[in-house]
Amino acid sequence: MDRKLFVQAIIKYLAGVLLVGALLFIPAGTLAWPHGWRLMAILFVPMFCAGIVMIRKNPELLRKRLNARETQEEQQDVLKCSGLMFLAAFILAGLNFRFSWIVLPDWISWTAAAIFLLAYGLYAEVLRENTYLSRTVEVQENQKVIDSGLYGIVRHPMYMSTLFLFLAMPLVLGSLISFLIMLLYIPIISKRIRNEEQVLEEGLQGYAEYKQKVKSKVIPFIW
Repeated sequence: MDRKLFVQAIIKYLAGVLLVGALLFIPAGTLAWPHGWRLMAILFVPMFCAGIVMIRKNPELLRKRLNARETQEEQQDVLKCSGLMFLAAFILAGLNFRFSWIVLPDWISWTAAAIFLLAYGLYAEVLRENTYLSRTVEVQENQKVIDSGLYGIVRHPMYMSTLFLFLAMPLVLGSLISFLIMLLYIPIISKRIRNEEQVLEEGLQGYAEYKQKVKSKVIPFIW
């Protein structure tokens, strides 16, 4: 096991736990928020397990995802918008719990948690199928077009999984207001996909033909 990579992964993992916890529980004004702990559990327990698997089975993929830095200005803007979206959604979810603005039935939270975990499994399958998967928009050395499995159904199964993940999060927290904010993820990834496909079509041999073969971008027969 690469000890340096392990330490780097643990530090980023713990930083994520502390950051999300602060964004949720400080606005909520209490730690006694079951919905907040529910999201923390379904978000960070599978993430920890996935990290252990990756560091054993595919450390290079983990290293690429930990060290990725977006260089394209257009994609940097997309990431900034995404960050602001998450900040607003998490903070307002905590405030919604504190002040009981809109109270959703608890079954919605549990249903959303199940959808979140299914989407997490889908995300793991995408990582397994595509070893070239990166957090940045780029064409890697010796990269080839993946057109089997989930990539034979939609061109961007990663965004399909993250769409369900991100839209489930605010419902796990019981916040309709945060759900409406997270809908902004749709135009955000639409912009990212346009730029990503342009880069891939220009730099990845066979991608133009792949676009003709697989028509759906994110949701089969819909988008």
